[in-house]
Amino acid sequence: MTELFVYPQANLIAGVDEVGRGPLVGAVVTAAVILDPAKPIAGLADSKKLSEKRREYLYAEIKEKALAWSLGRAEPEEIDQLNILHATMLAMQRAVAGLAIVPDMVLIDGNRCPQLPMAAQAIVKGDSRVAEISAASILAKVTRDREMVELDLAFPEYGFAQHKGYPTAVHLAQLARFGATVHHRRSFAPVRRALDAALSSN
Repeated sequence: MTELFVYPQANLIAGVDEVGRGPLVGAVVTAAVILDPAKPIAGLADSKKLSEKRREYLYAEIKEKALAWSLGRAEPEEIDQLNILHATMLAMQRAVAGLAIVPDMVLIDGNRCPQLPMAAQAIVKGDSRVAEISAASILAKVTRDREMVELDLAFPEYGFAQHKGYPTAVHLAQLARFGATVHHRRSFAPVRRALDAALSSN
């Protein structure tokens, strides 16, 4: 990976990314990672471009070698109350606040920064351009994917392990057939429609 962003004034840089803005079910999960320059990690990249096996391997290596890492989240109820953008910003704040070491600078994937008590910059496509953000994207994705596999065990009829909660044709069909679970985001239009349909049929 080519590191395109250099901040000579910052000794400790945390990368932050999120996973789960688009799904209809479950939390939005964020991660913050401060890497150790003395312990390089080969192969960091945007988590979506890595195989599941590679993500799992890097997930363990990041947790082992990073100076600090932390996960944050916002639950479906918070997403419904705040909207997905504000819930994502809250989850990012929680991830940064959970770091055992306070960073000098926070680099965030995307084009929006949450309010933080230290310098921060949003970087479009940061998960492909900055190692710390790539590491955060991997931690967040593996964490959320595992949660979807667990949810699949409780609600096997929805196929969560396959589509990870995203609005695929299969998910939408099962949502229409079985209705919404307690883990679905009620403010999202397909879930709202399923809830309305269930009410009208009663």
